[in-house]
Amino acid sequence: MEVILKEDVAKLGARGEVVNVAEGYGRNYLLPKKLAVEATSANKAVIEQMKAAAVRKLAKEKCDAELLAKQFEGVSLHVSRKAGENDALFGSVTSADIAHELEGRGFNIDRRKIELEQPIKSLGEFNVPIKLHKEVTVQIKVTVTKQEEATA
Repeated sequence: MEVILKEDVAKLGARGEVVNVAEGYGRNYLLPKKLAVEATSANKAVIEQMKAAAVRKLAKEKCDAELLAKQFEGVSLHVSRKAGENDALFGSVTSADIAHELEGRGFNIDRRKIELEQPIKSLGEFNVPIKLHKEVTVQIKVTVTKQEEATA
């Protein structure tokens, strides 16, 4: 059975590809879950139009991400946290904290785009990558300092 994939399917193909699958797999899984449509000539024409629209959309998203990346030039964040004697933080600085700090500066960035491998648990300067698009990543400098304790 020949089908056109509407979504990326693991170990089968990418969106918009025409693939041959077993009858049962196509009829019982791909078609009911709307992961694919039958490969008729009309559907092939519709898919070609969808591919062209997707290419235009991706190009626009990349252009927008590049413009946003230029706004990030020179941006650095300063975060102060309570720390112990060996400069170990009580808690940590997470991607959500960084997103909140960026929001305070006028950047509305989803925390999932901030590629912090592990939460920051010590004082110092860190370069944190932010993936704005699959082809556009910027680095911002995050400085973590010891919070001054108020004396009573």
